[in-house]
Amino acid sequence: MRVVIGEDSVLLREGLIRLLDSAGLQVVAAAGDAEAFLREVATHQPDLVVLDVRMPPSFTDEGLRAALVLRRQWPDIAVLVLSQYVEERYATELLSGTTSKVGYLLKDRIADVTDFLDAVRRVAAGGTALDPEVVAQLLVRRNSDPLERLTAREREVLGLMAEGRSNGGVATALFISESAVGKHVNNIFTKLDLPLTDNDHRRVLAVLRFLAA
Repeated sequence: MRVVIGEDSVLLREGLIRLLDSAGLQVVAAAGDAEAFLREVATHQPDLVVLDVRMPPSFTDEGLRAALVLRRQWPDIAVLVLSQYVEERYATELLSGTTSKVGYLLKDRIADVTDFLDAVRRVAAGGTALDPEVVAQLLVRRNSDPLERLTAREREVLGLMAEGRSNGGVATALFISESAVGKHVNNIFTKLDLPLTDNDHRRVLAVLRFLAA
């Protein structure tokens, strides 16, 4: 798997390079600003990019805007965005189009190497990876009639699904059976007026589209 990194912090950039290399991923380029990052993406056409939301020169949303450009021009490239804080507007913009091959994590999550690499591989494989804090804020923002139909347990299941977890992952996190998760999932999609499907990945995407609507 070929990766391009966009991160202005030299220490974090070098740390990401070493971490991804040690996990068997090939970091083909790394850049410290959004313009250089997009040039490297155009040159190398990687499978995955990992980039910071805030990059030079203004340190506001250059990284996010670069990610949006990338999603339009190279939709097959997976995008994992890192942010220091939960920035709901950025998460919403990133998820407003297709929600496959996309992730939004807080930088603190990098400290948990196993979880971070799991998120990297999930996004690269076509899935999603959303930080639990991001999911929580999106759920609060979407506190509208459809969500109010859900029970507390269904909201928990929905939040974990939005993070990109499978039924088995949800069951493990909540200490319940997979059959119980399946029933909750069916209830969620019935209450949210979303079509049911046997494909777990599609169910996650449907949840994310609802959150980003």
